[in-house]
Amino acid sequence: MPSHVSADRPAAQPPGRGSVEALISQTRRLKGDVDAVRRDTRSDGADPEERWQRALYDLALHQLNDLDEHLAQLRDGPAPPPCGPDTEPLPSAPPASGSLLSRVGSAEWNLLTDEASWSAELYRILGRDPAAPALTLDELPSLVLDEDRPRLTTMVTGCLVDAKPIDDEFRIVRPDGGVRTVHMMGEPVLGGDGSTASMWAVLRDVSELRRSQRAVHETHDSMQRRHQQARTEHRLAVELQEAVLPPGRDALRLPRRGPGTLEVAARCLPSASGALPGGDWYDALELPDGDTLLSVGDLTGQGVAVTSGMAMLLGAVRGMAMAGAPPAHLMSLLNQLLDATVQPALGSAVCCRYRPTTRVLTWAQAGHPAPLLFRGGTGRVLSAPDGVLLGATSGAGYGQAEVTLEPGDLLLLYTDGLVPGHSGADSLDSLLGLTARFGAARTAQDCVTAVVEEFGESGRTDEACVLVARVGE
Repeated sequence: MPSHVSADRPAAQPPGRGSVEALISQTRRLKGDVDAVRRDTRSDGADPEERWQRALYDLALHQLNDLDEHLAQLRDGPAPPPCGPDTEPLPSAPPASGSLLSRVGSAEWNLLTDEASWSAELYRILGRDPAAPALTLDELPSLVLDEDRPRLTTMVTGCLVDAKPIDDEFRIVRPDGGVRTVHMMGEPVLGGDGSTASMWAVLRDVSELRRSQRAVHETHDSMQRRHQQARTEHRLAVELQEAVLPPGRDALRLPRRGPGTLEVAARCLPSASGALPGGDWYDALELPDGDTLLSVGDLTGQGVAVTSGMAMLLGAVRGMAMAGAPPAHLMSLLNQLLDATVQPALGSAVCCRYRPTTRVLTWAQAGHPAPLLFRGGTGRVLSAPDGVLLGATSGAGYGQAEVTLEPGDLLLLYTDGLVPGHSGADSLDSLLGLTARFGAARTAQDCVTAVVEEFGESGRTDEACVLVARVGE
C-alpha cells in the first residue's frame, strides 16, 4: 500500500524492534498474572456477582491478547498484499477463540483513479477472496448490514467532504453468512494542491470484543437485578413480619382484669445484617373464656414466602385457640395444615393455654425447646410432652402437659438461635444462668431487656424470638 500524507501530521516513524520486544514481554507477563487471578475465581456460575467478575477478567485477558497481537504485527511488519489471480487464497475463518481479533487490516481508496488497495489481513477480516479486486468506496456498502449502511455513508462523506477523521464501527456480512463487527479508523489524504486525494483507513474485527463487553454488561445487569430483587424481598418480608407480630416493646397484662393475670413482654431479635427475615413468631392473646394464649414458633427458611407462611400459621393458631382447641389438638391441626400446603414446610412451636382462675398452664410442643420456669431463685426446664416437628409426619399425635404456676413465677418461651453460637444443652445453660438477673427484675419487660443485653440484639446467624410471662398476685 502506498504511504500517505496525513491531513493533520506527517507519518510517524516506526519504533525500534527492541522497544517493541520489551513491550511484548511486559504484555505477556501481565497476561500471565491476569490469567492466574482469573483461574482462582472459578465458580459454579450460580452467583451473578461472581459471573460478572469472571466476565471482567475474561474481557481484560482478551484485550491483552489483542494487544499482544498488535505488538507482534508492529514488530514483524505488515503482510504483503495479494499479487494476482495466481495467489493462493488465504483462509477466511473468524479469529481464533481466546483472541479478540486475529489481525488488523488496512485500506486506501484513491479518489483520482478510483482504485482501491487492501492489505491481505483486510481480505481475511471481510472474508473476501484475496484474488478478487478490492472493493471501491461505492462498492463497500454491499458488504454492510442494511441498517448500518447510513452510518458508513455518513462516515465516508464526512471524511472526504469535511476532512473529518473516521472513528466508528459497522457490521458486515461475510460470504459464509457470518456477521462481524468492524471498527474503522481513517483519515483523508491530501494531494499537493491541498484537496482530498484519497482516504486511508485501518479496520479491525471487534466482534469478540463486543461479545465480551456484552457479557460484562449482562452479568452486571443480572447482578444489579438480583440485588434489587433481594432488597425488595427484604423490605416486603420485614413489613409483613412487622404487620403480623404484635408490638414487642410494651408489656401486656392478660387477661386485662381479675386475679392471676400474666404480665407479658416479647421481642423479635434480628439475624445478621443483610439476612432475610424468617418464620419466627411469638404471640400472646386473651381468649373469649378468659384464658390466655401464649405461643412461640419457627417456620424453617427465610424470605417473603416463609414470612407469609408464618403469618398463615400464626393466624391458624389464633383461630383454633379462639375456637377452644386445647394445645395438643391445636398442634395436630397445625400439622395437618402444613402437611396439606402446596409447598412442603417444616415448623416447630410451643403453645400454652393459661387459666388465671386456677393458674394452671396447659401446653404442648412440636419439636420445639420447652419453656423455662423460674421460681424462688432457681430455674428449670419443663418436662416436655411428646411432639414431632410440624409437617414432618402425617397424622402425628401430640402430648399435653400441665403445670400449676405460683405468684411471682416467670415463664420464658423462646425460639432456637436466641443464644448466638449455641443450641441444645449449651443454650439452656446460658439461659438458666440469667436466674439472678430475672430475680432482680421488677417487670417482664426488664427480663426481656436482660436477655437482649446478655446475648445481643444483632449478630446472630438466625433470628430469634423471646417471650417472658410473669405471674401476678
